[in-house]
Amino acid sequence: MAHENSTVVLCACAVTVFTLAGGSLRADDTAVTKELRQVKEQNQALQEQLRQQQSLIEALSRKVNQIEQADTQRSREVEHLESEVKDGGANTKEASNFSLGKVSLSAEGGVAFFNTGSQGAFPNSEFRVDEARLFVEAPILENVYFFAELNLMTREAEDLSLQLGEAYVEFENVSQLWNRDHMLNIRLGRMYNPFGEEYLSRYAIDNPLISHSLSDIWGVDEGIELYGKIGKVSYVLAVQNGGPSGVRDFNGDKSVAGRLSYDPNPWLHLSASGLRTGDLEEPGDPWSELWFGNGWFFPFGSSTANIFHANLAEGDVEVRLPHGRIHAFGGYARFDDNDPRRIDRRDIFYYAVEGIHDITRKLYGAARFSQILVDKGLPIAGNGDMNTFLYGTPTTEIWRLSLGLGYRWSPNLIFKGEYTLERGKQVNGEHRDHEDLFALEAAFRF
Repeated sequence: MAHENSTVVLCACAVTVFTLAGGSLRADDTAVTKELRQVKEQNQALQEQLRQQQSLIEALSRKVNQIEQADTQRSREVEHLESEVKDGGANTKEASNFSLGKVSLSAEGGVAFFNTGSQGAFPNSEFRVDEARLFVEAPILENVYFFAELNLMTREAEDLSLQLGEAYVEFENVSQLWNRDHMLNIRLGRMYNPFGEEYLSRYAIDNPLISHSLSDIWGVDEGIELYGKIGKVSYVLAVQNGGPSGVRDFNGDKSVAGRLSYDPNPWLHLSASGLRTGDLEEPGDPWSELWFGNGWFFPFGSSTANIFHANLAEGDVEVRLPHGRIHAFGGYARFDDNDPRRIDRRDIFYYAVEGIHDITRKLYGAARFSQILVDKGLPIAGNGDMNTFLYGTPTTEIWRLSLGLGYRWSPNLIFKGEYTLERGKQVNGEHRDHEDLFALEAAFRF
């Protein structure tokens, strides 16, 4: 009996142990399941946090790209208001200006090496000062400023000489009088012809390449200029003398030029320009103030003509990319004079396409293709010797392909190298194929 009782007790103990163990196992299993669920929830939370961080990183990256792009090219709004670009005064050089009281001084320039073919402008492998410019700006009254540009050396100059560039009195934000900011600004004096957009980046420190397009339209002339901005539309309109003399005008007909621009969004810019030189009369005005094809408009075909003019129209488009930009323009010009036989009338077509890509933050590549087409021929110097091609046989077609690399040490110092191919044909059938350009340049400002 005692043995049976012991057996019962042992069995009861065994059942109890197994029961407690099973309960413990079930409890442990429940705890593990709970922990796994918590880990899964934490993992999901971490994944959501990573997604949020990735979105934030992408947004910051886009912002950095926008900032870098703004650092490598001028604000288009500033360009169109024409008060912050170089053709609008020393405001663009504010960061590097030197002040003497109220007078602000700055400078730009470039030192270069040029080599062209035997019929080019630099056949002797020349070292030269490509540009040397001084800028002076001073306030006169509130929102009234004086600005002057003194050119010690330019690429077009044949010798070292002091020449006056822009010089004007500027009345900023005149439209404040009727509570409209920047709708109207006025300049009086000597300003750039506001036609096209290449002249806005023509100086060495602003030009991504060393050469310019074949048309290379620019000019500085005396007159009055109105400019402003209304929403996404900006404008500039100028009435100027038209002739090369800086102190006299020899014909009452004036040059009129204007540009209307539209920026529908941050990455696209559009503009349309028009210009008439007005009638220019020899001998006081032997050529136009406006440059074209590295030369001027002048009566080249007739010995009896003494009054001449040119009318031009151009469209520009620029697309801004995350690491560069593409700029293209095309235009038409008509030249004529007072020869009654109309043998000197010319229809001129020109265009250019330019691309810039930032390889790294400081290193960039640039390319530009440009062409001029004239059915009956026109004096076009291009990269060629001026005496040979501007005053010699007219050219019917010519194209230029420029390829270059640049390195931005800082906003105030850029090293550039370029090779340019140039080919053309004259009215007599002769080919222009000895004008290729190799150039190196260090551009600076302070």
